[in-house]
Amino acid sequence: MKFVSTVALFLLLPLGVSAQLDPLSKKAQKAGSPVTQPTLSPGTLELLELDNKFSEETVKGGGRVFASWFADDALTLNNGKQPTYGKANIAASATWGPGDYELKWQPLGAQMGPSGDMGFTWGHYDGRGKDKNGAEVVLSGRYITVWKKVNGQWKVALDASANEPPDAGECCRLPKP
Repeated sequence: MKFVSTVALFLLLPLGVSAQLDPLSKKAQKAGSPVTQPTLSPGTLELLELDNKFSEETVKGGGRVFASWFADDALTLNNGKQPTYGKANIAASATWGPGDYELKWQPLGAQMGPSGDMGFTWGHYDGRGKDKNGAEVVLSGRYITVWKKVNGQWKVALDASANEPPDAGECCRLPKP
């Protein structure tokens, strides 16, 4: 009966207080960072590090480097565009240089498949460049990247992105006359 009373008391305490009393609970070092989660499944950290490296190298090398990460039979799916199938076609469409356009992203989560040779990462991306008139263009959205091992090396099998939704306050407003 004492156990039930202790558990009931523990559950009734404010969240901050109950976390301080629980010797097994640890506050995350950085809010929202998947790396600080104590319940990461095996291989998840490897995928997160891989995705970070993919982003860093793309920022430095532009579209040529971006395309180099894809498997020969990869697929890209992006808002408002036709799917692009195959590494050669992806490379043909990724012609931007690092000085022309900056694409970077931050993984927010990942999962590794049970066999350890396939998984996915997802997160937020930002793209910055200029239009034909020299005005700054900023793209922002979410992405998912599916990874697979090809001959022992991680490659992108699928990369898909979606624009960010409108601000919560914008979604339900009626048009002004």
